[in-house]
Amino acid sequence: MRVGVVAHRGYDGLADVLRRLTGLARRLDLRLAFEPELGALTGDHEVLDDDTELDALLTLGGDGTLLRGARALDGRAVPILGINLGRLGFLTSCGVDDLEAGIERLARGDFHAERRMTLDVSALDASGNERQRWFALNDVVLHKGGFARMVSLDVAANGESIASYSADGIVIATPTGSTAYNLSAGGPIVYPTVESIILTPISPHTMSVRPLVLPPSAQITLRAEDGPEELLVTVDGQVGTTFASGETLVVSRSARAVQIVRFPGTSFFARMRLKLGWGGLVDRDERREEPLDRKSRG
Repeated sequence: MRVGVVAHRGYDGLADVLRRLTGLARRLDLRLAFEPELGALTGDHEVLDDDTELDALLTLGGDGTLLRGARALDGRAVPILGINLGRLGFLTSCGVDDLEAGIERLARGDFHAERRMTLDVSALDASGNERQRWFALNDVVLHKGGFARMVSLDVAANGESIASYSADGIVIATPTGSTAYNLSAGGPIVYPTVESIILTPISPHTMSVRPLVLPPSAQITLRAEDGPEELLVTVDGQVGTTFASGETLVVSRSARAVQIVRFPGTSFFARMRLKLGWGGLVDRDERREEPLDRKSRG
């Protein structure tokens, strides 16, 4: 089994995690390929590049590391196992304490690859020519920079005007991204496999403007009417570009999907209760969370 490894080098203890991982790989007959930036920590191991054939991708970090790994796969049907080295880790599959159990279950195929929809995002110049393109697992955000003033945005779906939004910006999210910036901006939580596109204004000028859930077939277009001379487009909180009046942002469901590893015995609602502190005290809920040990292997 060939496994690519992407990691956030800023986490304390990463070198120890990598040593544990390489030991597991020898025992489980896994071939590891590490992204080039990990060379100083991994020594003489295979380097992960765009052409490396993979059976799975392992991300060591938080949700941002998993998002970066998904973007590196560029739509390839490779399941991603996220190991959380930080705090929240909503997209990751297990914590660092469960590294051994998670890798063992991955190696023997005791997992489900949950298919998540993504978005194609295009920035068009004033002449209608595409100048930049991305795909997003979480969201695309059109927002102002450091200017303390409203932005007026014309928003349409499939060529039909929805509204003119006066706000600090707008979040266009997938169900996977509904628990990210969308949630902070007051948008709804959507079950991650219910395919849809979510529009959530950021700090709208009027209380009558509400988040909107659209079908996955919708093609969203955004144009800036007025406001700061230069806006920003941010994709998954990691990449993006500037955006000027007269330009158009086009967002639609992508034909590419991302596969996230989920283990039997775990659920979205259990993760939501734990990560968001719903329905009780966080300390109590953490004690109730069952680790990936023999009891959960069923």
